[in-house]
Amino acid sequence: MARRSARGGPGRRTMEIMRTSPALRAAALTATAGVLLPLAGCSDGDGTGSGGADRSPVPASTASPTSTAAKLASQDLDWKRCTAPSTSQGGGTSPSPLPGGTAWECAFMDVPLDYAKPDGRTIELALVRAAATDRKRRIGSLIFNFGGPGASGVATLPALGTDYDRLRARYDLVSFDPRGVGRSEGVECSDDRTLDARYAQDATPDDAAAQKAYAAGQKAYIDDCRKNSGGELPHVGTTNAARDMDLMREVLGDDQLYYFGISYGTELGSVYAHLYPDRVGRAVLDAVVDPTEDVKESSLGQAKGFQLAFDAFTADCADRGDACRLPGSTGKEIETWTAELLAKLEDEPVPGLGERKLTQSQALTGIASSLYSKETWALLEQGLDEADGGDGALLLALADSLNGRSQDGHYDNSNAANAAINCADSAQRFSVEQTRAALPEFREASPVFGDYLAWGLISCTGWPVTGAWKTPDVSAPGAAPILVIGNTGDPATPYEGAKAMAVELGEGVGVELTYEGEGHGAYNSGDACVQKAVDGYLLDGEVPAAGTVCS
Repeated sequence: MARRSARGGPGRRTMEIMRTSPALRAAALTATAGVLLPLAGCSDGDGTGSGGADRSPVPASTASPTSTAAKLASQDLDWKRCTAPSTSQGGGTSPSPLPGGTAWECAFMDVPLDYAKPDGRTIELALVRAAATDRKRRIGSLIFNFGGPGASGVATLPALGTDYDRLRARYDLVSFDPRGVGRSEGVECSDDRTLDARYAQDATPDDAAAQKAYAAGQKAYIDDCRKNSGGELPHVGTTNAARDMDLMREVLGDDQLYYFGISYGTELGSVYAHLYPDRVGRAVLDAVVDPTEDVKESSLGQAKGFQLAFDAFTADCADRGDACRLPGSTGKEIETWTAELLAKLEDEPVPGLGERKLTQSQALTGIASSLYSKETWALLEQGLDEADGGDGALLLALADSLNGRSQDGHYDNSNAANAAINCADSAQRFSVEQTRAALPEFREASPVFGDYLAWGLISCTGWPVTGAWKTPDVSAPGAAPILVIGNTGDPATPYEGAKAMAVELGEGVGVELTYEGEGHGAYNSGDACVQKAVDGYLLDGEVPAAGTVCS
């Protein structure tokens, strides 16, 4: 079996793969931290716990924005050619024009900081758009949210824009940085050096001393968030983001909201549908967050989902025999070998990138990052093999992609925004003792990721804002049909969530479509059946039959 001796870092070809792989780029941009990073924020679900109320409707602090909308809905947006993404958005270069020469345009839109005080302070939301190609048959603006929460839509949509080019025939493609994200009053917590140490920290503490250190690290992070962004933290929840989208709909001149939500974007879209069922136009929810699960249930579901994806990876590797770089003739043997490697990294990190070493926690994050798409399984195989040989550069680079760290050492604000949004939404607050008690259940769900996700339960404990709900109310009686897509191999938003979402939206509203595949999400998998169904609905209003299966 091939082994690599320690090197100073990945070769040029490896780094080129990291920069250009569409699947890895999509994972880094749309998955972000909340899905599997217990050091960053709560999981996608919203939980039970002290102070929580079952399926809370709109919190009292987010009263109707009618008076604000009357003043702000007529604002004129000053669209200009987009500049390069800021550090908080992930950095990089200015977006290139789309095929045919259409340029990406950017603007800022004013929204109230607090909808309960419509005449008070306003904040700016960053927007991006590309104009529809068939202006005579233009339907309106198709608004995207790529998930997280915490992903910058202003950075993500241009990066993935060609994937949606067929939809641009009849829609202006539009996305935005939700409040607290990127250039939209982005939440700030810890500095780059502190974050480097944070992500290297032991995230699966085994004894009382390690658990105390883990909890102290979590408290220090929350203290940084409170110190640097305390004024914004009460106002960044999903309900306010949904209200922002309704104002955006008006400003863009649409009578109805046309929407494409991915991952957490499905939660945002469904909350919008609950608040404004009569304003829902054509909407697609892909890689669906289960709206019925609390924090613990959601985290357990993710543990099972990532384990399922890892099992598929190891089985595929084993089936390739000698072509697989990892030792073991069965998937289970490869998993056992991986567990032994992770245990070694806990005691003895290996050289990674620059002065940074690959720790066990970063290796787990790197493994998770590569499970978002089958396309990146080859990088996972290579990264595990090289880490076993003493070179942790590739796994650390994979972890950096999910942690929002650029090659120049700066972090975007996706993890800070993720924590702020999740903890503003979720009412659940776990203690260390409760987390320890939950460990056996998580280990049963996932031998690889169980401990990691279990310790993520304390991420909102001590947060300075009380969470809004146990689980969001997404019932939307009277809304137009909403296409809900579940992927049977999705690690981050397990397949069962799509059925639950379709049921919760209500009869005649949620229309479920199943994709039998691997990876996070279905439309960007390239599957022709999925894309035909989505394009037919969004472009021509053809609603697929409920229960349609694409394989």
